[in-house]
Amino acid sequence: MIDIESICIAYGGRVVQDGFSLSVGRGEKVALCGGSGCGKSSVLGSILGFVTPQAGRVVVDGVEVCGESIWGIRRLIGYVAQEPDLGEGTLGEIIERAFSFRANCGIKKNLDRVGEMLDKFALAESILSKDISTLSGGEKQRFSLIIALLLEREILLLDEISSALDPKSKQVVADYLSQSQQTVILVSHDSVLQGVCRRVVTLSDCKAEAAG
Repeated sequence: MIDIESICIAYGGRVVQDGFSLSVGRGEKVALCGGSGCGKSSVLGSILGFVTPQAGRVVVDGVEVCGESIWGIRRLIGYVAQEPDLGEGTLGEIIERAFSFRANCGIKKNLDRVGEMLDKFALAESILSKDISTLSGGEKQRFSLIIALLLEREILLLDEISSALDPKSKQVVADYLSQSQQTVILVSHDSVLQGVCRRVVTLSDCKAEAAG
């Protein structure tokens, strides 16, 4: 489903990854971990087309990531950042907005499942009337994940999504992901989330070593 082939990623002349490769099969779950600044989030960014490697290439579902293909590729991907930027307004308005785009109109019926998903992730339905600015970091992470799941993307890219979660919430997220048929790459050092993954890949400066 995802093939990362010998990519080099550099910022301001500093190489953070050089020759990094990773193949992720359809439905497989892989965790990325490593020290700060080793390029974990940049690897996710290269799949999304936000980061352009200086060398190598990224292929998603048989299509190379480039300017001409990226919009089609992003329709396959649900992305949740460590600090989600959900825009402005109430949560009800934000989730309605997500389904207002033409690419998502065909699954607008999934809005009927919002209450069910809020309950599953231990969020009260009354939260929909709250302004996004009033939410805690953990609430934003869980709500962003709910949106990504309701959009039914084939691929989930999750960047430190448990950093603001309590142990119970982490377990809820892990249990859901373990039952999902989606292809998942998650950046996490959390043993609970790593436990749902078939492989854990540790990135170090300018190289990556597989473990597990």
